[in-house]
Amino acid sequence: MIELGAPIPVLRIFDETKAREFYVDFIGFEIEFEHRYADDYPLYLGVTLSGCKLHLTEHHGDCSPVAKVRIPTANVATFCKSLLQKDTKFAKPGGGQMTPWGMKECTLTDPFGNKLVFYEDASVGFVG
Repeated sequence: MIELGAPIPVLRIFDETKAREFYVDFIGFEIEFEHRYADDYPLYLGVTLSGCKLHLTEHHGDCSPVAKVRIPTANVATFCKSLLQKDTKFAKPGGGQMTPWGMKECTLTDPFGNKLVFYEDASVGFVG
């Protein structure tokens, strides 16, 4: 039997400072690792928050920009409310809106067009 682990999405970024402001300072991810082949090369950055891992890359060949990632989130309304209370220049998230398909969702768009959809299944409780 083959056993698969959780996938790690790789998202394209174009500005290291903006990426850190959004993912680390605003959302609260912690930096897991940073890699460059040399000082003047693009950044490849791993971030993590409560079991969610993302890789952020400035390398043009790694992936296409403007991706969408769905992230299961316990108590998504509280999480989004905490982001709304932060003083930030980034777009404000919705407060855990209910969808017609029975999910509470909160979508954030990073400075590079990538969408992060934080969600929980309201019909059966958190599934993650």
